[in-house]
Amino acid sequence: MDTVSPQTPWSYVLQLPHDPRAPRVARTILRAVLELHGPTELRDTAELLACELVTNAYRHSGGQSTLRLRHTEDGGLRVSVWDTNPLIPAPFDRPPGALTLLSALSPAADTAEGGRGLLLVQECADNWGGYPLGDDLFGRSGKLLWFELTPKRELVSAA
Repeated sequence: MDTVSPQTPWSYVLQLPHDPRAPRVARTILRAVLELHGPTELRDTAELLACELVTNAYRHSGGQSTLRLRHTEDGGLRVSVWDTNPLIPAPFDRPPGALTLLSALSPAADTAEGGRGLLLVQECADNWGGYPLGDDLFGRSGKLLWFELTPKRELVSAA
């Protein structure tokens, strides 16, 4: 069987119905893609963070969503989730680095049943963001949230 070079550009797009099983489907596809293309060391973090974005798309929009997975030039992974709700939630409504996890958590957040998933994405991803999508020729509106993970490189010390 032919193997794919880690430097070969790749991208996958998955349309997800408005269904509570969508996060599990997204996790399964992401795991398969990273097994095929790598880097496998990003798999656990990528699954967790992608699941958070897809779960939010299911909970806070009334329609389908789209998961996109693609390589980055530095050998990492970019995960994007589009949904039909145009509202950009905190902390994605601010530039990366504008909000820290400790400043975002209020005393009430300790007992809340939800609301920590996007903060988890913010803390674990190497880069992240979101932007609204206006109506275009193809009828796409809503928002796109994304994150990037980069493989950790070992530093070589000169002796």
